[in-house]
Amino acid sequence: MATLTGVAAPATTRMTSRHRLILTLLLGVQFMLAIDFSILNVALPVVGEGLGFGLGSLQWIATAFALPAAGFTLLFGRVADLFGRRRMLLTGMALLAVGSLIGGLAPNPAVLLTGRVLQGLATAIATPAALSLITTSFPEGPLRNRALGLSGALMSAGFTAGAVLGGVLTDLLSWRWAFLINVPIALFVLAVAPRVIGESRHPAGTRLDVPGAVTVTGGLLALVYGITAAGSHGWTDPYALGALALAALLMAGFWFAERRAAAPLVPLGVLARRTVTWGNIGGFVAFATETSLVFLMTLYLQQVLGFSALTTGLALGVLGAGTFAGGVAAPKIMARLGGRATLVSGLLVQAAATAALIGLGTGREWIGLLLVATAVGGFGNLVAIVAFMGIATSGLPNDEQGLATGLATMTQQVAITLGIPVMSAVATARASVLGGIHTATLVNAAIAVAGAALIALFLRVRADR
Repeated sequence: MATLTGVAAPATTRMTSRHRLILTLLLGVQFMLAIDFSILNVALPVVGEGLGFGLGSLQWIATAFALPAAGFTLLFGRVADLFGRRRMLLTGMALLAVGSLIGGLAPNPAVLLTGRVLQGLATAIATPAALSLITTSFPEGPLRNRALGLSGALMSAGFTAGAVLGGVLTDLLSWRWAFLINVPIALFVLAVAPRVIGESRHPAGTRLDVPGAVTVTGGLLALVYGITAAGSHGWTDPYALGALALAALLMAGFWFAERRAAAPLVPLGVLARRTVTWGNIGGFVAFATETSLVFLMTLYLQQVLGFSALTTGLALGVLGAGTFAGGVAAPKIMARLGGRATLVSGLLVQAAATAALIGLGTGREWIGLLLVATAVGGFGNLVAIVAFMGIATSGLPNDEQGLATGLATMTQQVAITLGIPVMSAVATARASVLGGIHTATLVNAAIAVAGAALIALFLRVRADR
């Protein structure tokens, strides 16, 4: 068997029944959290009509979730290390139930946005906790790669499934069920998880790095807000520019705080590991390009081909099938090729499939090309994501797994949050909708190729260096 960089390693034991039970529960949690990110996307116009959101305010339904989900995930990943990963998972599930109930019963925009903020915070708390429980429950090697493969498949498929489920619930019941469906699931996890999953935490005596937590959280919040505002109002918008300048200042402060901290939130030695740095760069490219491609294809299906929200969601379900297949196949590909080659290959397959979408035209006969290309691209994307997860969490002790998974989760959330407004800005720069989609699709494919080239060039060291 090959390691992350292609070096032989001994095989490990088979998955036990307890492993399967733990994995099933944690995968269910991650799938539900991934669905929440996109479940309202196709229902935004209906939500706006129901509660009186103006057209220009609809974006805040997504942004209210994305800001805390991206901004707080690194902090809560480290908190999970120190105060208990199971405890933080349960805290996130309880907060998700409350936020979903508030959103589902919301009588006005302010209450609905409050529910979305609570859902975003719940995601920031529960996602790194669930992922670190997976990495600490399974030894590094084939078992962990298999678990991460299924995790990556369901997390990415959840983003696509959210569009399908959101369309179905909105058309058949009400958009409110996009919130309320979470409540019984979260309560079930709260009841079952303490009986199945043991507590896992860093040894006592380590304190939280408060200056690091404040600067990195503030910096990420400012960065996400700045990019989102720029995508909506243009790159000359004073609020966007001010937020981006504040983000740069806070991230510089974070770097200096970590250099001086006795127990840093993110030890600079961890960031210096090429597996951590380049693994996360590869993951950022994979998530930013594929999730923004879903946005572009949603525009194409609805605004060019004239499909309904439900039909659009069902069409994108083919991409979800491709991602699931990629997640299942990825551990076997990693065992044969190693992590670096798997990550590079996955990005290149994704890029080739994305480039094929430049040929889409205005007739509905082009739906066949879209279905095939998105399925193949989704397969390559999930292969890359599983490799990214394996590389970015490899070679680290258990007491740093919350940090590693927090970094990986932060990469995912920030990439999903930033990819869509950037590609939206590229797409709307052209006069015609189809021309803008073609341009943004070409840029999307080029970014995936560039990411693959950089990883092939710089990730050339053993996983333990």
